[in-house]
Amino acid sequence: MDNYDYKGEKFLNKLYKDLHVQDVVMHTATPSDKKEEKVKKYLDRLERVENIAKSSNRNGIELLKRLYYKKYVIKAENIPESYFELQKKMALERGYGHIEIDERMRQELIKTVIEDQKKSLDMWLDYFLSEDSLYPEWFKYYAFQGMLNLGSYDKKKNSFNRRTETTTNIFVDLNREALALVYDNLVEALDGKKVDDEVLAKLLDGGNFSKLYSYFIKKLDQSNKNINGNEGIWIKYNQGSEPYELVKSLEGKGTGWCTVGFETAKAQLKNGDFYVYYTKDSNKEYKQPRIAIRMEADSIGEIRGIAEHQNLESEMEEVLNKKLEEFQDKDNYLKKLNDMKILTGIYNEYRKRELTIDEIKFLYELDSEIEGFGYQKDPRIDEIISERNPKEDLSKVFNCSPEEISNNFVDLIDGIKLTYFIGDLDLYNYSNIGRVVFPKNVFGYLSLGGLTSAKGLKLPESVSGFLDLSSLENAEGLVLPKTIGGDLGLRNLKSAEGLVLPETIGGSLYLSSLENAEGLVLPKNIGGSLYLIGLESAEGLVLPESVSGDLSLRNLKSAEGLVLPETIG
Repeated sequence: MDNYDYKGEKFLNKLYKDLHVQDVVMHTATPSDKKEEKVKKYLDRLERVENIAKSSNRNGIELLKRLYYKKYVIKAENIPESYFELQKKMALERGYGHIEIDERMRQELIKTVIEDQKKSLDMWLDYFLSEDSLYPEWFKYYAFQGMLNLGSYDKKKNSFNRRTETTTNIFVDLNREALALVYDNLVEALDGKKVDDEVLAKLLDGGNFSKLYSYFIKKLDQSNKNINGNEGIWIKYNQGSEPYELVKSLEGKGTGWCTVGFETAKAQLKNGDFYVYYTKDSNKEYKQPRIAIRMEADSIGEIRGIAEHQNLESEMEEVLNKKLEEFQDKDNYLKKLNDMKILTGIYNEYRKRELTIDEIKFLYELDSEIEGFGYQKDPRIDEIISERNPKEDLSKVFNCSPEEISNNFVDLIDGIKLTYFIGDLDLYNYSNIGRVVFPKNVFGYLSLGGLTSAKGLKLPESVSGFLDLSSLENAEGLVLPKTIGGDLGLRNLKSAEGLVLPETIGGSLYLSSLENAEGLVLPKNIGGSLYLIGLESAEGLVLPESVSGDLSLRNLKSAEGLVLPETIG
């Protein structure tokens, strides 16, 4: 012990000022011990516990893991409501409609979050408890404590979001290569070796694990991108197979895919096959995941890439296009692929030339929404628009004055008469609707879901996205837009008296609480689904000629007088 240099312990004391006086450390220390001696004795005890667990068969390790789960995995009561709202939003985006999360589903979601966090924590615990992990105890402690503070990785900022007790994401991927580089460089710095890279030298001096780990992840990511290209291989993981190989192939690769969670991967493979496209990594092996295709039985469930928000990289578009030829429902994804190609073309050219009218209409999603493969909008859209003048762009499209156009909600409150509003209007919780002067046209969605009365409400003539009026119980004073490009939500409407529906509804129509069809005049065509769940009788019901989605009449007790649409999607 006399020859021990305590460099690691001194580093920990510098980083964690009060570590040496914490109860868990003082439990093994004596009052006469120096700071680093106290920490060393604590770390020795941790190592003994780990060795006992490893030597007492698998049960010992499982018992140790349970202690870590109890301390670090999210508690059920800490899962925020925003998580459940996100699940509903994702279900809607995947075509399942507006779902309600009952208590059973809620408990299943809670279980999945907790189990996935346990499995992702296992990545770190299994590694640090394995014979492959040759790091000294001080570094294991440093890396593990640092990892516990890391949320999701933001590739744009090259940093991790901060993890809190309400974070539902799995624990960050273990990138063994990045971890090894953190250790190697940190040890050299503690030994007094000079680092030529000024940025790295500053990070090593500060000792922040998050920043060092981010630094090397970015460095490895850039290294991989320089050699990857788009040459690769597809590997199919069969439905019903064990998820181990799939999860193992994704660990530490920074995809951001939830499939890296063991329980999630297990559930996904239960429902269908899973395809991953791998390109060459830094060792020139086909091990870098770039595209994921998740199946639900014989249909494509979702497609994800590794660009920001899990969008597809532009160089992967042709690869995916070729692969889609193998699937029967490929047409459902061709629009997404075509949209990404158009967006890539605009992104590569918009600083070099003027955009055409069609390109401007596409960029601002005037005719249809730009669809991609990620959970969120492709970030290139906002990047391009942020460098442009939307009013000038759109005045060319609409052949009007820029003053007739706005994307600022304040203009609506100030009573400025506008022809066009560009963007979404989420007024669900806005209490003073009477102050809002709506423009003739809204290119986006309009959410008025908290509104209980339509008295005095003057809506736009057209809304290109969805219109949410789900709290209205009667149609008194309601004048709907002539056209709605997305869904129309009238879930709580109990009577059709006074209801005049739009000529065109591009999405689904929700009339879930309507008790009878008296006075109901439906559009000839509905571009989505039609929900008339509350109807018990078809008396007076005239359905549309075509419904492109589902038709739900599940509480109908008699089919007398029922004439179904000519086509139902």
